[in-house]
Amino acid sequence: MSIIHDKIAPADQLVSLFEKSREILNRGSSPILNRMREVSIKRFAQTGIPGFKNEDYKYTNLKPAFEKSYSQELVRESGLINLNEVYSRNIPELDAHLVFIVNGWFYSGNKPGSELPNGVVFGSLEQIANDRPELLQNYLNRQAGLSDDPFVTLNTAFTKDGFFIYIPKGVIVEKPIQIINLLSSDENLSVTQRNMVIAEPGSRIKLVICDQTLSPASFITNSVSEIFAGEDTLVDVYTIQNLNNQSTAISSAFYKLQRNSIVTTGAISLHGGMIRNNLKITFSGDHSEANVNGISFTDQKQHVDNFTVIEHASPNCLSNQIYKNILDDESTGAFAGRIHVARDAQQTNAFQRNNNVLLSDKARMQTKPQLIIDADDVKCSHGATVGQIDKDALFFLRSRGIGEKEARMMLMNAFAHEVIQKISIQSLRDRIDELIEKRLNGEITRGHI
Repeated sequence: MSIIHDKIAPADQLVSLFEKSREILNRGSSPILNRMREVSIKRFAQTGIPGFKNEDYKYTNLKPAFEKSYSQELVRESGLINLNEVYSRNIPELDAHLVFIVNGWFYSGNKPGSELPNGVVFGSLEQIANDRPELLQNYLNRQAGLSDDPFVTLNTAFTKDGFFIYIPKGVIVEKPIQIINLLSSDENLSVTQRNMVIAEPGSRIKLVICDQTLSPASFITNSVSEIFAGEDTLVDVYTIQNLNNQSTAISSAFYKLQRNSIVTTGAISLHGGMIRNNLKITFSGDHSEANVNGISFTDQKQHVDNFTVIEHASPNCLSNQIYKNILDDESTGAFAGRIHVARDAQQTNAFQRNNNVLLSDKARMQTKPQLIIDADDVKCSHGATVGQIDKDALFFLRSRGIGEKEARMMLMNAFAHEVIQKISIQSLRDRIDELIEKRLNGEITRGHI
């Protein structure tokens, strides 16, 4: 058992932890994972944990979360939980390939390749980096490595494992792949996870990623994913976050789209103490399309922050963003969406919308849509609204004999429906509708998807 105990507070404590753990981090890891550790921790040391003075984090103060003491699992642990019991109790019966990630480590009992099409490589990032480094050589850190975000550089420094998926040219993965990220510990735990998806030209894949806590401990998760969509690909990625109130989740996803590719993302934040979702999409080929959707539900003192950057670097591309938030009690939320249309990205269509409903006088929402347009032949728009439930619509429903609670539920479900209906997997869409109803009724209190 090699769990490193150290207090995670300012940046120098994390740098010190890295220095003391360097041998453990490098041991068993491929040179391709180890080669960026040193430069990444140096970059992190220069910036530290971002506070309100950092423009990209001005609405989310993550420093208090890092002032607690945490453990870190820097080597693979086993036998923590009964995954069969977890599956039968919490996981929807989707017709999907099912795998588990436990505290950032690819579960050794997974058998993901047995039913997948020939040529598909799916498994532990650590193992595949050792066994087949040529698959990662041209992709790992090619997007995330350009980021100045301190949590991305911190992830690169401490990365040990996560999941890796490679879909060969022209291969269609018919059934979705469902990835269950489980957090379970008797003590406070910090988790680092790195994921990679490579879809070669003409391939098709759908991913459903579920984040769950199984114990009441405090968790900090720092996850980075790099997704490459080759020419003529279809890639769908849906993330469902359902974590306890002591959890802090930082998730960064980088997408690179080649010509004629279509990517659809959906982020559903049902529960969590503090959630920060970073999303960057880069259009590197013409006639590609990205549909970006998100919805969050917060109450008590929870906080959800979605930060998106859409880089239109090629002409004739389309991006659609819709983010919605429902906030109750003293919860807070933030949305910052930046669209940049480069000079040569003519005939770009880029649309962004953020709509928010406050259910109490103490709930707060910060929203900051941005457009940076350097081309002249484009169609772009952005907009944001923050308000309460439509009183006229509520009155109309109540005048038809519907009770106030039921009427409010109907309006909130209708508000969320626009985002949920964009999920292409019918069984998942039905399950999310069910979970949202339970969430709005207060039936979901901690990480049960």
